[in-house]
Amino acid sequence: MKYFIIAGEASGDLHGGNLINAIREQDTNAQFQFWGGDNMAAQAPGLLKHYKEVAIMGFVEVLMNVRTIFTNLNTCKNQIEAYNPDVVVFIDYPGFNLRIAEFCKKKNIKTAYYISPKVWAWKESRAKKLECYIDKLLIIFPFEVDYFKKWKVNATFVGNPLLDAINQFVPDAKFRTKHQLDNRNIITLMPGSRKQEINKILPMMIGSTLDYTDYQLVIAGAPGIDPLFYKPYLNERVSIVFNETYDLLSQSTAALVCSGTATLETALFNVPQVCGYVANQLSYTIAMWLVKVKYISLVNLNLNRTCITELIQQEFSTQNLTKELNAILPNGNERDRMMSDYAELRKILGGVGASKRAANEIIRLVQQA
Repeated sequence: MKYFIIAGEASGDLHGGNLINAIREQDTNAQFQFWGGDNMAAQAPGLLKHYKEVAIMGFVEVLMNVRTIFTNLNTCKNQIEAYNPDVVVFIDYPGFNLRIAEFCKKKNIKTAYYISPKVWAWKESRAKKLECYIDKLLIIFPFEVDYFKKWKVNATFVGNPLLDAINQFVPDAKFRTKHQLDNRNIITLMPGSRKQEINKILPMMIGSTLDYTDYQLVIAGAPGIDPLFYKPYLNERVSIVFNETYDLLSQSTAALVCSGTATLETALFNVPQVCGYVANQLSYTIAMWLVKVKYISLVNLNLNRTCITELIQQEFSTQNLTKELNAILPNGNERDRMMSDYAELRKILGGVGASKRAANEIIRLVQQA
């Protein structure tokens, strides 16, 4: 069978790679074309466009790139029509993917959505689009099960694919030596995956850790960004690694993390963290009108309470970061409590196997008359 998969971000590429692998285990004749990244390309030939070419975030940034977005949409539609797949699989990336889903429905192409748009947080109107354009919705958070019962959506909870990715991870015993890291404890800096995020967030993260001379500061470099972009931030105290975030987290004592999937990954590696985010002020103001959730981190959302501190906009300052970091370092008054919360989080998310369950649901969809 022929699969066309669209992932527009680094996290989508990670899960897309595992999904392709799981589909191939169950469908030995599977063929793929996809928008994604290196993880997906490592599992099968068929990469048409890399996510680093299409990742645009923020209301203002989207408006500034409207022409590029429409060009990408038309390119993707033409590729799907030429390939004539048995199913198109969307991975997150809703602003783009829901437009393509509408096109697919008009062309009578089956559609599956893996990792649902976060309609429970904002733009709930997108749930109506899921009803109209998506044949199978594969959800990854337990709290989404009850939420989607109020919509006419064919939804199935398959578990969280991060558990699969982390379960497959094998630590590199030579990681520290390879990156010239000594035996001091590591504070990891994860400032996001887009340039506009990094330029706002990384300087604050570095500034908040200047007094921690007993620690090494290591940036988890975003895979889609040129290493030269980070050069102004590097010095004898601050280093960077690329494409080895899990090795880095497995060696870390604490982390400062931009909101998003990275907060959940950090928690599943048992690394105490402070979460923060700074956006373009206009984008942030618009978001405050639209967003309906209490938290910005997936850790807090899944626990439905504050486990990790979230510092947003004006609260995201070097002073506040330093204060919260002190609380989660060894002997800090929040470290043990956070570790206990992480254990509860893992139970809530369930066990491994999300990628295989998602693959099975997609194949069943294609086989239906």
